Amino acid sequence: MPPVYLTSTYAQSKPGEHLGYEYSRSHNPTRSALEASLASIESGKHGLTFASGMAAIDAVIKLLEPGDEVISTNDLYGGTYRIFTKVFASYGIKFHFVPMGDIAEVEKYVNANTKLLWVETPTNPLMQVIDIKGMASIAKANKLLLAVDNTFASPYLQRPLELGADIVMHSATKYLGGHSDVVLGALVLKDDGIADRLAFIQNASGAVPGPMDSFLVLRGIKTLHVRMQRHCENGRAVAEFLAQHPDIQTVYWPGFVTHPNHEVAKAQMDDFGGMISFIHKDNSLTKANQIVSSLHVFTLAESLGGVESLAGHPASMTHASIPKEEREKTGVTDGLIRLSVGIEDSKDLIADLTQAIG
Repeated sequence: MPPVYLTSTYAQSKPGEHLGYEYSRSHNPTRSALEASLASIESGKHGLTFASGMAAIDAVIKLLEPGDEVISTNDLYGGTYRIFTKVFASYGIKFHFVPMGDIAEVEKYVNANTKLLWVETPTNPLMQVIDIKGMASIAKANKLLLAVDNTFASPYLQRPLELGADIVMHSATKYLGGHSDVVLGALVLKDDGIADRLAFIQNASGAVPGPMDSFLVLRGIKTLHVRMQRHCENGRAVAEFLAQHPDIQTVYWPGFVTHPNHEVAKAQMDDFGGMISFIHKDNSLTKANQIVSSLHVFTLAESLGGVESLAGHPASMTHASIPKEEREKTGVTDGLIRLSVGIEDSKDLIADLTQAIG
């Protein structure tokens, strides 16, 4: 097992002469081991870790300047939307939220001020799938940076750098850690110059993870492959159950051939994951609350990607920071429920949903 270096400062033989470590905000051996591991599994060259996924996103946007513009998806994690619109917009950075499943629609917003494409795929919470190669072609043609939030897929299912992305972001709190016991964010890159700029921001801003957090994610990565296999198996079973249930109106899961971007998902993902959203025919806040509050095997909680199954209500939890009218434009209604399907026995998960739906 890699040692956990609970070290804040390191001995120097002479002023400025050391063995590569001087202060743990800048570098820590346990963190370095995690960053190297992340770079390896994402087909990258450089890994950088942060105190949370939001701190990693914060570092990427700090590459920009007032007057720059960002194009992002209209179905986006609420925390990302919040930092874009409530923090960085006030510094003169403009954000466009567009349906990125349509490449032509994205191209309409590219102009001389555009500097970054920010992609989530699959998206949170409606499981839209965005063509990473298509976004890479736009980025390359217009000399833009392409960053992909790969949290929902994990490197086991999808490796955006292989598809043309410049930056991959993870909330390692989720599938990479895998056990709901750590909060950590990560960026992975190939380009030396961008990596140097982000490493400077990482050190200067100081939003770095501690050594124990780094150790926990390193431990989680060791079982990522077997966990993801089970997440995918259970995800398929739960999605198919919900799709056949007479009281369920809509199921969002990219593994269905009826999914609008199923063919893109097949091309860029190795499987379809364990994230599912659905709407009861009632499609009301009351019914959604009744269902998620009646679950016993699924736990009603924020977050996702742990070994245990979680259920959430995006409108009042993960996406509450997005104004109601904006949420509903994309389909995040008060009746939407999001599931993170864990690794329990699928029969138990289906039985739990059966009794909760009623």
